[in-house]
Amino acid sequence: MEQNIYNLSTRDHEQITDAIRAAEKKTSGEIFAVVAHQSDDYFFVAGFIAAVWSLVLGLIVALVLPDLLAIELFMALIAAFASFLLVFHFFPEWRLLFVPKSLGYRRASGNAVRQFLAHGIHATSDRSGILIFVSLAERYAEVVADEGINSKVPQEAWNEMVATLTQHAAKGELSAGYLLAIEQAGELLAAHFPPTKGQKSELDDRLVEI
Repeated sequence: MEQNIYNLSTRDHEQITDAIRAAEKKTSGEIFAVVAHQSDDYFFVAGFIAAVWSLVLGLIVALVLPDLLAIELFMALIAAFASFLLVFHFFPEWRLLFVPKSLGYRRASGNAVRQFLAHGIHATSDRSGILIFVSLAERYAEVVADEGINSKVPQEAWNEMVATLTQHAAKGELSAGYLLAIEQAGELLAAHFPPTKGQKSELDDRLVEI
């Protein structure tokens, strides 16, 4: 069975598609799912932090070796900075180790909003679309709901869905987390947007990987 970098098999995708379709049979609302490997490459962020670290190291060297010539100290700073950049270039997975978690969350949240708009979830007829989003590298999950449903559901309900996703993803059970979150989303939508006669899905019933 085909496997990908997210450890989601073809069968996992089929189950998630089936879960979305089953949930949407009970509601006129729409559910869309996206999983991102990473929401930013963080090269410039990591580069800025590398520059700061290089200056700190240079200050330490200047204090320990006060007789060091200015040109020698300057060359040492350049070498340190270049070394950091080379590490970040050849080992991009290390960049997040130098990025503040709060910044990673902001970038992932911004990506969730971009996906919400890019896939037209905001353009459903009842403004009742929901995006279930996970960004793996940042260990971040978010539910972005359109105004039609968001105005009727308390934030605690979305938080429960996010908790479901993050808890299962942390255990390597991303597919199971999506299945449970989709079920929860379907129940919330059904309570406020019951199915209508002859309704058709306005969005693709699948999980998109980016």
